[in-house]
Amino acid sequence: MRTRNLALATVAGAALLTAAALPASAQATTASPTAARAHPVQEGSVSAADLLAKLKNCDQISNGKYRTDAETSATVPVCGKNGAVFWKADMDIDCDGQITDQCNEQTDPWFQDDTRFHQSDGKPLSAAELPFVVVPSSSSIWDYTKDGIDGGGVVAVIYNNQVEYAVVGDTGPDKIIGEASYATAKSLGIDPDPETGGADSGVTYILFKNSKASPIESHDAAVSRGDELAKKFLQEN
Repeated sequence: MRTRNLALATVAGAALLTAAALPASAQATTASPTAARAHPVQEGSVSAADLLAKLKNCDQISNGKYRTDAETSATVPVCGKNGAVFWKADMDIDCDGQITDQCNEQTDPWFQDDTRFHQSDGKPLSAAELPFVVVPSSSSIWDYTKDGIDGGGVVAVIYNNQVEYAVVGDTGPDKIIGEASYATAKSLGIDPDPETGGADSGVTYILFKNSKASPIESHDAAVSRGDELAKKFLQEN
């Protein structure tokens, strides 16, 4: 979770000024990465529409709601379904963990060289390479461990009618929600820059209870297990 609204506003303002100065033919090239994507992400066999159809109502299980950023009001509840919990929020970019060209102290002002959960070899996860999701640290609002959520748990991340499978890989502030790794954002066509990137809204996170991708660093394992769990989710809800 990043305090980045001022930076985003500055970048957005500059982009609007630049676009205004361009001819119409050139402005077309400034479309978002997702809009320009010819082949949307569809991991597994379950569609985003089918999953979202099961999430129209929220049975709130959190004792209160979360903020999406430090300066916003608390509007996001954690909701319960058979076999899963979910929330609908923004996506801030987590670039913590292993030092890479994309994620380091120079590229990320908030960089930390560790993640809450580690690879099978004991090393921190690599945010640049592994799709993972950040859950709020346990608090009086919600304790993720009491709902069968833990490191390596499988997550379906839905954005712009795309489905990306990830794992629970890190924890964040206990009052803020809506964050995923650099690799998650990049795969979904979201700007993965940890300082100015992310998505302001429209991201749905479905965390499957008592699930595990093994090893945690295997994205293929997350996709395979995620597809099984998504089919089961549709059957049970």
